[in-house]
Amino acid sequence: MSPSVFDVIVIGAGASGLMLAAMAAARGRRVLVLEKANKVGKKILMSGGGKCNFTNLYVEPENYVSHNPHFVISALSRYSNWDFIGMVCDYGIQYEERKHGQLFTLNGAKEILAMLLKECDKTGLVTIKTSAEVKQVTTLDDHGFQLATTLGFFEAESVVVASGGLSIPTLGGSGVGYEIAKQFGHHIYPTRAGLVPFTFSDGFKEVTTRLSGNAIEATLSNDLNSFTEALLFTHRGLSGPSSLQLSNYWDVGQSFKIDLLPSLDLTHLFKTKKQSQPKVLLRTLLSEHLPKSVVLELQNLIWLEHADTAIGNVSDDKLDAIAAQLHGFEVKPSGTEGYRTAEVTLGGVDTTEVSSKTMESKKQKGLYFIGEVLDVSGHLGGYNFQWAWASAHAAAQYV
Repeated sequence: MSPSVFDVIVIGAGASGLMLAAMAAARGRRVLVLEKANKVGKKILMSGGGKCNFTNLYVEPENYVSHNPHFVISALSRYSNWDFIGMVCDYGIQYEERKHGQLFTLNGAKEILAMLLKECDKTGLVTIKTSAEVKQVTTLDDHGFQLATTLGFFEAESVVVASGGLSIPTLGGSGVGYEIAKQFGHHIYPTRAGLVPFTFSDGFKEVTTRLSGNAIEATLSNDLNSFTEALLFTHRGLSGPSSLQLSNYWDVGQSFKIDLLPSLDLTHLFKTKKQSQPKVLLRTLLSEHLPKSVVLELQNLIWLEHADTAIGNVSDDKLDAIAAQLHGFEVKPSGTEGYRTAEVTLGGVDTTEVSSKTMESKKQKGLYFIGEVLDVSGHLGGYNFQWAWASAHAAAQYV
């Protein structure tokens, strides 16, 4: 059975894989894209609640988590958020800015996927095959690679691993990229779920279950980072942007702090109210700033013995202690919801063994890694898509 021969084979038809295919074809390369799932771009379609948060107005290297933080600088500077926004505008795709510079489509993620597929169709040089699982990658004697797949054998001069990570396996997430990297001698940083809700198994789980559906603006922090965004209570624990962001900087066994009222100086508020409204109860005062149900749970946890004591009769020391706990409420998750709901996979292919200029392996000529398979994970807010576009652009100039 004679293998079909291409210039470039891309493993994975997600954001980075389709972007690379279109850009490499624009250079005249004949590209084959192999997708394990039955459809392309599944993760694109469900991203941002179906609205696709395709990039961010403010993209900095600090928005990425990696053991090698400088790695992202080169690719991000050569293909910026403005480059991708330009393409979106060329296609007449309407979008809106939400808070923290996040850009979302107005009419759905399908428009971003359609744009990438049109870019792939422009040259007639891109072939996309779905339900195509890669079983084996071998190097050829002269140069290049042969891939054994469920659809037969294919050969190419360059192979680009754009298979993503382990997150949301129902959408095609798999570990094939890590296996290929290991085969060619690459070090893989241990992987874990990122941008993922926290779960609890202690008494705090009962609190979050009772408060399920309530959201507040809060600051979640540990020694590594802090994020002030919406915090959502769920049946399992804590979710919402602030939780998802901090999960990238958290590991099992660690605790973190929640500032439940980051925009207020509670010590000052309590002292002034003690003078001006000495008969007011703490729960009445705090219910002006937090949902009543949240205040009642906090009362049970923090100042139960003073639940019915007027603020004028609570000592200053006690008020200071209550304020400190509300600004630094410590919790210790038992874990996270895992890959099932994670938006990204932390860890992956060690970037010190990959060229930051070309995304080519330093261990195997002609082998490239782009997107989420690398040890690069963005914050919530369009940063992972921007890394997909930028890393694909970097590799597309050289494959």
